Amino acid sequence: MAAAISHLQSLTQAAPSSRRVVQAVSAGEKEIQSVSIPAGKRGKLNKVVLAYSGGLDTSVIVPWLRKNYGCEVVCFTADVGQGIGELEGLELKAKASGACQLVVKDLKEEFVKDYVFPCLRAGAIYERKYLLGTSMARPVIAKAMVDVAKEVGADAVSHGCTGKGNDQVRFELTFFALNPALKVVAPWREWEITGREDAIEYAKKHNVPVPVTKKSIYSRDRNLWHLSHEGDILEDPVNEPKKDMFMMSVDPEDAPNQPEYVEIGIESGIPVSVNGKEMSPASLLAELNEIGGRHGIGRVDMVENRLVGMKSRGVYETPGGTILFTAVRELESLTLDREALQHKDLNALKYAELVYAGRWFDPLREALDAFTKEVTKTTTGSVTLKLYKGSITVTSRQSPYSLYRQDISSFEDSQIYNQADAAGFIRLYGLPMRVRAMLDESHI
Repeated sequence: MAAAISHLQSLTQAAPSSRRVVQAVSAGEKEIQSVSIPAGKRGKLNKVVLAYSGGLDTSVIVPWLRKNYGCEVVCFTADVGQGIGELEGLELKAKASGACQLVVKDLKEEFVKDYVFPCLRAGAIYERKYLLGTSMARPVIAKAMVDVAKEVGADAVSHGCTGKGNDQVRFELTFFALNPALKVVAPWREWEITGREDAIEYAKKHNVPVPVTKKSIYSRDRNLWHLSHEGDILEDPVNEPKKDMFMMSVDPEDAPNQPEYVEIGIESGIPVSVNGKEMSPASLLAELNEIGGRHGIGRVDMVENRLVGMKSRGVYETPGGTILFTAVRELESLTLDREALQHKDLNALKYAELVYAGRWFDPLREALDAFTKEVTKTTTGSVTLKLYKGSITVTSRQSPYSLYRQDISSFEDSQIYNQADAAGFIRLYGLPMRVRAMLDESHI
């Protein structure tokens, strides 16, 4: 690291007129003024905003962009709850890689309030299991990149997604929707680097510090909603995940022998409190992640259909999210009638598909969201759940807008419901079946 920084300092102290002096600065600070950089091998861009994690892949993208497009590179990092460990030392890494600026934005509250909770309210689950953790995070990150591009005067954006995954689509559809004039550079679809060893060699050649931390055998994505695991032994669906792979939740077998009860307060389909305490969206989710994680809640192992056509196997940990989905659904059983509930469930399938496919800013998703907001306006109340060794059991549900009437549903005599009325209803409801049976008899 020190050698790389020393090398960069020598460049900035004696930079020829054909090169632009670069300097890493935090968001809000001014860049130094200097001459322009000539066009690169693949053309000329002025300034590129790069989705930056500080890992090997995005670190080597910085010099690759400068060399191939003759541009300044502004590194952008979004805090969506991936953990403080992944944010430490980023400015130093960005500087050593050749970036002119590092911008870090805390998007946790926006992520949960404007992306997670609408999906939760919609009941969006992809292919029966996936609670869309990565799918929801990409548009909020991409939207922030578009904003940063405007702030710094960039004419292009770039990401480190591979050409095999879904994330490239999610990023780029957001770019298209919010600023179609921005050029998009996807190095993994252009360069000759084919793997980690190639990337390390490229980094050494261009004096980019190579992360010295041990490379995880899994490909992981973490945010405040979930943690995903892919790769290594998981690539074969026959293999059981290793016990030490999980990070957000304990093994249900090792969870406490005593259950824990948690009460979720909900207003118009949106969670607002835990055990009677109102919290901000991000704080509420973090609290439930802690509670659910210690009881082994929210583990999912699934084979899914990627947008690009192939199947992939992933293991997901979503402790807080699983608690919230259960609570909202249970409350809806009180507040939604049959037709509304069935139509909402149908819309949820399409909603999940649109989010998974990166179409967050599609007018159809926004229209479905408007329907969901309207139909759940009376989904207000509280649900109490019992957590025990990986399982969730509902123990209480109540709402001032409940459509459940004990005086109607009771097996005791009711002044509102006359059981004799059922005979006429059944005759009318079953009329199509009787007509078909009569037709069949006439042809015997």
